[in-house]
Amino acid sequence: MAVAGFGAVSRVSFPFRRSLALCARRRSSSAPTSTVETLADLDSLVGDGTASSPPSPPPPKPNAGSSDGIREWEWKVLSSKELGIKASRLPKPTRIVLNGLKKKGYDAYLVGGCVRDLLMKRVPKDYDVITTADLNDVKRTFSHCDIVGKRFPICHVHVSDCIVEVSSFNTHARRQRNDLSYLPRRSDCDEHDYARWKNCLRRDFTINGLMFNPFSKIVYDYLGGMEDIRKAKVRTVKPAHLSFHEDCARILRAIRIAARLGFSFSKETAYSVKDLANSVLRLDKGRILMEMNYMLAYGSAENSLRLLWRFGILELLLPIQAAYFVSQGFQRRDKRSNMLLDIFATLDKLLAPNRPCHNSLCSTTLNHPRVIWPLDPMVGILAFHQALVRQPRDPSVIATYCLALHNGGNLPEAVDIARSITRSHDNKFPELLKSREWDDGDLICEVRNLASSVTSALSSMTDEHFVSQAMAPYPQAPYSDLVFIPLQLYLSVGRIFECVNNRQLERGYIAKKGNKINYCSLAEGGLAEIRHVFARVVFDTIFPPNSEGEVRINPV
Repeated sequence: MAVAGFGAVSRVSFPFRRSLALCARRRSSSAPTSTVETLADLDSLVGDGTASSPPSPPPPKPNAGSSDGIREWEWKVLSSKELGIKASRLPKPTRIVLNGLKKKGYDAYLVGGCVRDLLMKRVPKDYDVITTADLNDVKRTFSHCDIVGKRFPICHVHVSDCIVEVSSFNTHARRQRNDLSYLPRRSDCDEHDYARWKNCLRRDFTINGLMFNPFSKIVYDYLGGMEDIRKAKVRTVKPAHLSFHEDCARILRAIRIAARLGFSFSKETAYSVKDLANSVLRLDKGRILMEMNYMLAYGSAENSLRLLWRFGILELLLPIQAAYFVSQGFQRRDKRSNMLLDIFATLDKLLAPNRPCHNSLCSTTLNHPRVIWPLDPMVGILAFHQALVRQPRDPSVIATYCLALHNGGNLPEAVDIARSITRSHDNKFPELLKSREWDDGDLICEVRNLASSVTSALSSMTDEHFVSQAMAPYPQAPYSDLVFIPLQLYLSVGRIFECVNNRQLERGYIAKKGNKINYCSLAEGGLAEIRHVFARVVFDTIFPPNSEGEVRINPV
């Protein structure tokens, strides 16, 4: 068996990209307990650099100067051609739905984050269609279509093996809240402009309030979204406190968008994220799981963890990992790294919106315009790392463990291959012991011990009492016993590791051949592909590839 060296896949770059460093200064103290601050110094997070600790600001009045929320923006109608957007590059299922609505005489637009990503030359995670047709008209237009949802109904249009989500202007208009009734209608706008503008006001952030008509090749910007893209800012459409009070899930979406795009928050958005952070605990566990999935499985896991930590949310959602940050002396605005961040940074190089992590709940292909991907490998990484935090290990033990995972639990073969490793390990991690020589029997024993520790760490992550005690040594930290890992996910993650825990080879298991990741197999939950990616990510973090690129680990 030969395991190829693991190459890197770079993410899409963005010319407007700004640093995620939201701070202007750093505290000198390095005491671990000092990191459990309350983030009162929010001015430094948004770049003002003032030393005071301001109180929580009240929700500002609409159109109040430069504050977040609805402002007097110049409405812009822009050429998609000049902006570099080509409708021909849209996924085929999305084009089929757009064309079907157009042929029936309805207007149809793309709206939201997909327009933002197209403008930024990024691959959208999904595509949202909005139309002037009623949902019943949409259902009559397509033979395979279902109306789903009660509070905010939409259509699921089935095209081949894909689902395209379609919403209606008419549904949104009937449910438009009266809290926008004070906004005057512009004298120079027609009914179409007015309908588009009102719909955009319902969006969460200005950069998501863009509409694209692929037939007229026009992009509509009613909220200053283009300007905020240029400034690399995440800004709420409504005043931030009001927006997050209405839907606290927007706090996690703000973190996710800023992490993925490399944007910073506007000043009021930063204040409100901090002040209302605890409200995310009111979310349904399924919703938290979905948002954590979006953060960790699409190529921006490292940045997401940094922002969750910076704004005091990590200790609410992942107290065990927050305790690790504290133990490392991590400040809120720390630019240093640690093993956990490095592992996820390595994973990020392999994942992107068009190459997401695997889905074991529904079988699909990667051209699906909207797929939610479970957290199996990410939760596995968290459990594996926690096992190393509890008991640091020899790098050769970790290498053998990764190889054994890859080949389905064949420990003698893993030991043979591990002895041929020529890469040097990264010695900056406290989770690693000094390397030593092992005889085969002792090395296998150590690997099995590590496997048991990983299983124990995974169990701890589903234990409310254990989770609640993770931050107990730091009384300033907020209390959280949140466990959002459901039983099905726990069992699925455990399956990744069971081949090393068992003392016999998995019957019928075929290890992955070659070094190239099969993203379709990964998407379909192929166990060999999942184990390969996990082993590759951990191995490349512990044993960084040299500057020459590929390194091969050959059998003895």
